[in-house]
Amino acid sequence: MDLPELPKRLFTLGEEPEPVKSISYHIDDTKLFTAIMGALHPDEYQELRDSKLGVFLKFKELNFAWTSRLVHFMLCFKLDIKKKYELWCLVGPEPVRFSLIEFEHLTGLNCDYVENLENLRCEVMEETIAFWQLLGVGIDAVPTTEQIIAACKRCSEWSQDDRMRLGYLAIFTGFIEGRKFSTVTRASLTRLVMDLKEFENYPWGRVAFKVLMDSLWNKDLTKSYTIDGFVQVIQVWVYYALPEFGGEYGHPVKNKPSPPLLAYNGGKGRIFFKDAIRKHVIPSEDL
Repeated sequence: MDLPELPKRLFTLGEEPEPVKSISYHIDDTKLFTAIMGALHPDEYQELRDSKLGVFLKFKELNFAWTSRLVHFMLCFKLDIKKKYELWCLVGPEPVRFSLIEFEHLTGLNCDYVENLENLRCEVMEETIAFWQLLGVGIDAVPTTEQIIAACKRCSEWSQDDRMRLGYLAIFTGFIEGRKFSTVTRASLTRLVMDLKEFENYPWGRVAFKVLMDSLWNKDLTKSYTIDGFVQVIQVWVYYALPEFGGEYGHPVKNKPSPPLLAYNGGKGRIFFKDAIRKHVIPSEDL
């Protein structure tokens, strides 16, 4: 059966641009998570690790090896489609897709639909003002990585709930948001942390996916560039979507832990990734 005609490639095959330098990003700050581990009591850290957002801490514990060149070249294999929240890359006879479906499967995060996902109106209560004062942050601001690290040094006398709030905000800033600068709108979103259960159950997977895809949209890959959000998931997606490639270059973790985000240690050493990806053959059962 003839395959339908595919959209044009973003770059002509064989003419994909070499990376100018490594992709810049604002997540996965080792100092931030070292500070959180030191600030939380062991049982508090374990509770955070076991929560619905704990996958980020487990991912950090892997010491995942980021491979900028791999992600860059996979992005260069993109097809020029008009869907902002889908990524199609042509490898082999058929393209592979990265969408909210794949993101949810890889991370195990809550990606449910809610109205006004990033524009919630959380009432500012006295308790909220008091906690933001503990953080040393204005009520209309999202705590920065540096402010959270600073708060970790003085939170020993805080209540357990306030320390847990600090932990959740570290995950928000360090993985979900992943931006250099934030906005007042995002501050309203972070106020959900005043209700720990509500914060844990919010569809942060959908928020994280949107931050990432908004940043990738119309990115100029011929220059140096920065990607906001949880960009490492793109690398894991490459390993997962191209299992033979992932098995050879992704350094799989034994016993295939779940979710798939935790199933690889990442790349190590200098590999000619563009040629390696291009030569990859998708297993026949996946065609």
